[in-house]
Amino acid sequence: MRLWIDADACPVVEIAIRVARKYGTDVMLVCDDAHQLQREGAQTITVARGADSADLALVNLLRRNDGVITQDYGLAALCLARGARPMDQNGRMYTESNIDSLLGMRHVCQKARRAGERTKGPRKRTREQDEQFEQALEQLLAQKAE
Repeated sequence: MRLWIDADACPVVEIAIRVARKYGTDVMLVCDDAHQLQREGAQTITVARGADSADLALVNLLRRNDGVITQDYGLAALCLARGARPMDQNGRMYTESNIDSLLGMRHVCQKARRAGERTKGPRKRTREQDEQFEQALEQLLAQKAE
């Protein structure tokens, strides 16, 4: 198992690298060339800028049962289709049971924004969210170790 991180604007990169190191799991950061990310303990894959270029590169490189960290529901759906195990930055696992409703919600919000409605951005990240993410990632990587 490798751990892939959709690294553009991911708030939990450092936590993920630290936890992955504990389990001997390789970490792959994927970003486009608008974001220069280099972190000790992780390999960075940089792709040319373009609509979803980093997402498509990540999906094409991952293998069945790899872990993926992403906030992008569309990318999570593609990862599920490839047999990977995606989770969000708060530790919620994307599954066949919840991905359709999440994609539907994303579509409704996009439609509202195109119609001129203003939507709120994400709230400030809390320590509790970081702890919840860390626990969920520990569980995912511990399953690999078994």
